[in-house]
Amino acid sequence: MLLKLYEKNNNPKDIEQIVQVLRDGGVVIYPTDTVYAIGCHALQVRAVENICRIKDIDPKKKSLSIICYDLSNISEYAKVENSTFKLMKKNLPGAFTFILAAGGKLPKIFKNRKEVGIRVPDNNIIREICRQLDAPILTTTIPWNEKEDIEYLTTPELIDEKFGYEVDLVVDGGIGGIEPSTIVDCTSGEAEIVRQGKGILEEV
Repeated sequence: MLLKLYEKNNNPKDIEQIVQVLRDGGVVIYPTDTVYAIGCHALQVRAVENICRIKDIDPKKKSLSIICYDLSNISEYAKVENSTFKLMKKNLPGAFTFILAAGGKLPKIFKNRKEVGIRVPDNNIIREICRQLDAPILTTTIPWNEKEDIEYLTTPELIDEKFGYEVDLVVDGGIGGIEPSTIVDCTSGEAEIVRQGKGILEEV
């Protein structure tokens, strides 16, 4: 199912429909400030396991990431030092994934690597969904092979054509990007860019 949303002035019932899908353990594809992503309610283990299956992710070998509406309750999901919090506050919302030590409220599946990626995308659609869900959203980029046409990564109709049978809903937020987020590892207490993507990190 394909559902069109806009940066502003969406029908509240459309947002409610997406939120209910997530609350029911469903899987949704949505726009971010980088590329289209696939996600679910991060605190529902079976939904998280379903995402790992779709993406062929081994959570013991790869860190999982979550989208938060803002940083107000970040300490529930990650352990954050003051210097890291200031850095995140300066750069978020934005095209970054900050890798932090996992906090106590996340399911065990996140703690296999004892760390979690934190995203607060500069995209009103997914942030509003997250705000109304009142919980973090597990997020990962949609599966894509470099041999495939790039439009299958950026065009909602083609994304729905390819993945619609595997997910419960595809949110059409317009043409997506192709550049991933910049990954910043903060687990050592120092910020280290481990992948340079769309975001340009501003120092505190």
